[in-house]
Amino acid sequence: MFIKQVIIEGFKSYREQIATEPFSPKVNCVVGANGSGKTNFFHAIRFVLSDLFQNLRSEDRHALLHEGAGHQVLSAFVEIVFDNCDNRIPVDKEEVRLRRTIGLKKDEYFLDGKHITKTEVMNLLESAGFSRSNPYYVVQQGKIASLTLMKDSERLDLLKEIGGTRVYEERRRESLKIMQETGNKRKQIIQVVQYLDERLKELDEEKEELRKYQQLDKQRKSLEYTIYDKELQDARRKLEEVEEARKKVSEKSAEMYNAVLDSHERFKDLDKMSKDLTKELQSLNKEKETLEIQQAEAIKKQTALELDVKDLEERMSGNMQAKDDAVKQLHMLQKEIQESTEELNRIKPLYDNQLKEEENITKGIMEREKQLSILYQKQGRATQFHDKDARDRWLQKEIDDLKQVLLSNSTQEQILQEEIVGLNEELERLDGSIERRKAEIKELESSISQSRFNPLKAERDKLQDERKSLWEKESKLSAEIDKLKAEVEKAEKSLDHATPGDVRRGLNSIRRICREYNIGGVFGPIIELLKCDEKFFTAVEVTAGNSLFHVVVEKDEISTQIIRHLNSLKGGRVTFIPLNRVKSSHVTYPQSSDVIPLLKKLNFSPKFAPAFAQVFGRTVICRDIDVATRVARTDGLDCITLEGDQVSKKGGMTGGFYDYRRSKLKFMNIIMQNTMSINKKEEELKGIGSELQNILFL
Repeated sequence: MFIKQVIIEGFKSYREQIATEPFSPKVNCVVGANGSGKTNFFHAIRFVLSDLFQNLRSEDRHALLHEGAGHQVLSAFVEIVFDNCDNRIPVDKEEVRLRRTIGLKKDEYFLDGKHITKTEVMNLLESAGFSRSNPYYVVQQGKIASLTLMKDSERLDLLKEIGGTRVYEERRRESLKIMQETGNKRKQIIQVVQYLDERLKELDEEKEELRKYQQLDKQRKSLEYTIYDKELQDARRKLEEVEEARKKVSEKSAEMYNAVLDSHERFKDLDKMSKDLTKELQSLNKEKETLEIQQAEAIKKQTALELDVKDLEERMSGNMQAKDDAVKQLHMLQKEIQESTEELNRIKPLYDNQLKEEENITKGIMEREKQLSILYQKQGRATQFHDKDARDRWLQKEIDDLKQVLLSNSTQEQILQEEIVGLNEELERLDGSIERRKAEIKELESSISQSRFNPLKAERDKLQDERKSLWEKESKLSAEIDKLKAEVEKAEKSLDHATPGDVRRGLNSIRRICREYNIGGVFGPIIELLKCDEKFFTAVEVTAGNSLFHVVVEKDEISTQIIRHLNSLKGGRVTFIPLNRVKSSHVTYPQSSDVIPLLKKLNFSPKFAPAFAQVFGRTVICRDIDVATRVARTDGLDCITLEGDQVSKKGGMTGGFYDYRRSKLKFMNIIMQNTMSINKKEEELKGIGSELQNILFL
């Protein structure tokens, strides 16, 4: 076997891949100038074969990578090709390639292109003669010079080490050490054997003493048995006497217990009757207070109505007196109008004559003044104008001025006509308003004269009766709501006592977290989402256990968010059932009249089906415990009876008395039904309140 070829890439000064020419199986010599890479070439061979580069740290591997201009080298490898014609390496090939690759974070070996471990490489090299205990298969630089300068003893040690005899000397020293330790252990064993012989002698003596003791012990036991038998007979006789006395006392105790139970029942009945009477008394007191308030309001309203009647009577008397005065004044005005009309008829002809004479005189004066002005104008124009053109211009100017005056007079006349029309319309409107007022006065007088209080009184009485009935309903509904709220509060306390403390704190914390952080998609615990017949309560509770308080959510992200808040608030522990992660598996139920799937007896929303299938899907209700045992063994299902006796598919059985009075489902059923009744009655109470308000404002 010899090295046939060496391939290097990225190792120290060798950046690019370099492959040597095939080496001779005899002597090969590597020559070159200083810095050409001879030392790094031999380091590359030792990098693969010797122990010098075995345990390399990250900085050591980085130092072996090529450093130079250009891109940084991230990995390097050295591959040695062996000629294996003599099968010195235990591989069924004539040519074996061993490669070692390093990087900043890796150090790997490959044999013929296949990845192998470092241990496998060491074993392979050991089998080929590259012993770790004799590393002189590579002679380093300066070793030959140091060999010539060594002392004889050192040279002898080196030859022994090269020849492999040092290994045997080390093994001889180890063998002598083991023999010495074995001799020490032999001495210790001899001492232990001597101690055991002495101990055996002591045990033989103790054995003889034990034999004598056993004989005496048998005699003692026979005597004790005789005494115990006699005492047992006496005790049995006394026990029979005590049993007879116990039976008599038990009969008396049973009679007294029955009497106590009867007393408790009577006490419960009396207590219930007392509570009913107390509630009835409270309702009567409330009704009394309501009636007193109603009486006070009625007295106030009666007083107000009496005052209103007095005011109306006074107004009626004042209106009658005002009517009489108005009639008298009307007669006086009509008389004065008649006298004025007669005098006007008598004076009007004289007035018309005087008016005509005045008009005639005015016309005569105006004609004479006009003639006089014309004469004056003619007289002045003769001296005013020099020629005919000047006179014509002045006349044209006068004509224009008169036209403007005529136009302004026409406009003024039109405005006055419009004002006259508006005044006539206003006068007609005022006349119509006066007529309407007179008609209203007549209607008011006729309505005042008629008696209109009787229908109002009848309507008032009817409204009073209706209000009383509404008050009675209101007080009755308030009492029922208070009673239902007390029952809900009692059921909530009982449910809290039946719920584990950390779960109860967790549920309360979830409600607070969802309200404060406005988190949606939380549907609530299983116990709030299911409904079933009361006879299945025990079976459902025993089957579910604490799973009744598992909270159903829409997605697992919601449960993750709530759990973070629970951890930060230290608000208890809760198990969530995300609907997007739960998958319901198909279950084959036995077809028998004695077996009913529990899931079919539960009422819940279809969108919660995966959650309910996870809790109740593999449980069936059986007629009795025998049927449950048979079904659990043959069909591999969890079985339960209506009494709560449970048989697991794994073989376990759970049963016994189950206290129905502490049923969590019963408490939840009471809470939900009473809450619905409270909401319904509160709606009725709001309707009654609105009706009372409407009656009050009529």
